[in-house]
Amino acid sequence: MKDIIVIIPAFNEEDSIAKVIQEIPQYISEIIVVNNNSTDQTAINAEKAGATVLRENRRGYGYACLCGMEYIAKRSKTPDIIVFIDGDYSDYPEEITKIVEPIIERDIDFVIGARVKELREQGSMTPQQIFGNNLATFLMKMLFKAKYTDLGPFRAIKYDQLLALDMEDKTYGWTVEMQLKALRKKLTYTEVAVRYKKRIGVSKVSGTVKGSIFAGIKILGWIFKYSIK
Repeated sequence: MKDIIVIIPAFNEEDSIAKVIQEIPQYISEIIVVNNNSTDQTAINAEKAGATVLRENRRGYGYACLCGMEYIAKRSKTPDIIVFIDGDYSDYPEEITKIVEPIIERDIDFVIGARVKELREQGSMTPQQIFGNNLATFLMKMLFKAKYTDLGPFRAIKYDQLLALDMEDKTYGWTVEMQLKALRKKLTYTEVAVRYKKRIGVSKVSGTVKGSIFAGIKILGWIFKYSIK
């Protein structure tokens, strides 16, 4: 059995975080919740549900993911696969099995959970999310001949390949940075269609105009940065 670790960045997800943890498959060796300066009971609820809870006071999705990676680097045992999933319960944690299958069975380096329209609950993605995803994946197809259809944060990657990407984005650009660097490093990748439902609570990114604008700027910035390298 592969050693698989799950990283869950979480900011004010007290109502959902335990549900996510409880539905993660039992074969996962460790569940890491990175409490990203929450002001509610996220950390307490995550710890009660059985997760390892880390604290990252610098607000930002990338900061939280990097914090989780720093913790893993200090473990005595090196994991095989890292899974990233959000703490808002919009994904189906049991589908981690689908996400890691191409890595285990076919030796694929990197797998993205694609939130395809047919499997999305109505209203689970905002119009700005759908537009942003379509624009970003279209540009990556045109500029880099990529085959991505989504920037979904539910994803799995071989640990050694993740380290090789030298991830650096601290905020909204984490997902697209990973996908662009995977192309640059010529990693093998695929997408797996996953179900997607309305999140618990309000999104800190797509749920606000400011968050949507900053996320869009960051994502497009990474794409154009790589297009001129």
